[in-house]
Amino acid sequence: MTERRDVVIIGGGHNGLAAAAYLAKAGLDVEVLERLDVLGGAAVSAQAFPGMDARLSRYSYLVSLLPQKVIDDLGLSIALAPRRYSSYTPNPHGAGGLLVDDHDPAATAASFASLGAAADAEAWQRFYAGTGRLARALFPTVTDPLLTRSEARAAVGDDALWDALIERPVGTTIAETFADDLVRGVVYTDALIGTFAPNDDASLLANRCFLYHVIGGGTGAWNVPVGGMGAVSGELARAARLAGARLTTGAEVVALDGDRVVTVRTDDGERRIAADQVLVNCSPAELARLLAAGSSVDGALGAASPAAEGAQVKVNLLLRRLPRLKDAALAPEAAFGGTFHINETFRQLQAAYDEAAAGRVPDPLPAEIYCHSLTDPSILGPDLRASGAQTLTVFALHAPDRLVTEATNDAMRQTLQAAVLASLDSVLAEPVESLLLTDANGDPCIETKTTRDLEHALRLPGGSIFHGDLSWPWLEDDAPTGTPAERWGVGTGLAGIHFCGSGAQRGGAVSAIGGHNAAMAVLEERAGL
Repeated sequence: MTERRDVVIIGGGHNGLAAAAYLAKAGLDVEVLERLDVLGGAAVSAQAFPGMDARLSRYSYLVSLLPQKVIDDLGLSIALAPRRYSSYTPNPHGAGGLLVDDHDPAATAASFASLGAAADAEAWQRFYAGTGRLARALFPTVTDPLLTRSEARAAVGDDALWDALIERPVGTTIAETFADDLVRGVVYTDALIGTFAPNDDASLLANRCFLYHVIGGGTGAWNVPVGGMGAVSGELARAARLAGARLTTGAEVVALDGDRVVTVRTDDGERRIAADQVLVNCSPAELARLLAAGSSVDGALGAASPAAEGAQVKVNLLLRRLPRLKDAALAPEAAFGGTFHINETFRQLQAAYDEAAAGRVPDPLPAEIYCHSLTDPSILGPDLRASGAQTLTVFALHAPDRLVTEATNDAMRQTLQAAVLASLDSVLAEPVESLLLTDANGDPCIETKTTRDLEHALRLPGGSIFHGDLSWPWLEDDAPTGTPAERWGVGTGLAGIHFCGSGAQRGGAVSAIGGHNAAMAVLEERAGL
């Protein structure tokens, strides 16, 4: 027997939940099918360490791109807490470091001067004034039908800025704008989160990554989700349920045919569900596999796309207190109050890329840290809060999936974890391992996820946190715009089957933009627009 739904959504990550909430509110019969036993996908909180009352944002961890429109439309109770400090970067080759204090411009200027980079303080202000203009022009468009490239350029209204950040390699622009190697590196890291690219990236993939990192909310600010990332997905799930959507966990979709019939496996056996529209909250590669299994499509969809490759290793730690710094004059609460950059000077980033491209783990491994519990201690239980415990989340760059195989994953996880700890220790006054708490089993509270671990747990191809290469948030001038799916950037090339997650044109990060835009395309289709 084949069941029927108006809309089936494959994958219960945050984008699928957002789409379900919008469509169920519009009166459609919607079912979300999630393979895992919990909803949220990569936007979840977890008690990572047995017996420790700490709920960490296990995978994704900060929020910038979630539009206020989505929060308001769906009535979400989500709190996003700003961080006072933008970043701190210890000088890996000398004393001191660069502290960017969003609330004290004079202190920030003094920190630049202490590095001998006073001129870069002024360049920093000009540069980020430019990214601010870019953000104010482009971010309001992400929940509208796609602009064309020419329309986006006209909306920015600054040809020099457009050329510097869109048309030319952003690393080249950064190198020409700033003189200091450390300052250049801090700026360029936003082009490398989850992206494997050299400093002079002719492909402009780094530009696309950089763009999404500086336009969020119209400001580029990255905020802490109060209660952890699971609170964001939890609110989206609540909104979807209240609207009438069915949210089914433990339901693995094993096939999809071109007539939009979904085969799903549960503990009770297999179900077949026919839908007017199917939204795909999984990667293009996963969609190709499901279509091939459905026997009516040969899977060429995925073959036409370049293989996805993540480029990071994620490490979660639970410490009894924050580490002491080599710069004893700086409070750890300030250093870890924003993004803590480790061995990410411009030269170090290029050297690390070159090593990884040659098949070696970079030494030192560039990485950056944020401390959720400083801004939002609610993720810790009362006893841990009272003890002074803190969480650290490390996101290491230039650790591409090509370094890992199925056979070597366990050993490489330990190698990469050791590389992360060594890199961190190189800028601290004490070994971070000496501060690790132990869990109920007596094991140190440290958890490391390789790209292969992400593929196993979340089916992210190659561990790519974006499901593949990021795309520009606009259409090329000659792109087709005849269908709602094309106008909203969610098309798969198959009628009635649309991307609604990171595989959508404006997908990537915790934003719900893909879910919103897929829902809008569905509603337009059903209205005959």
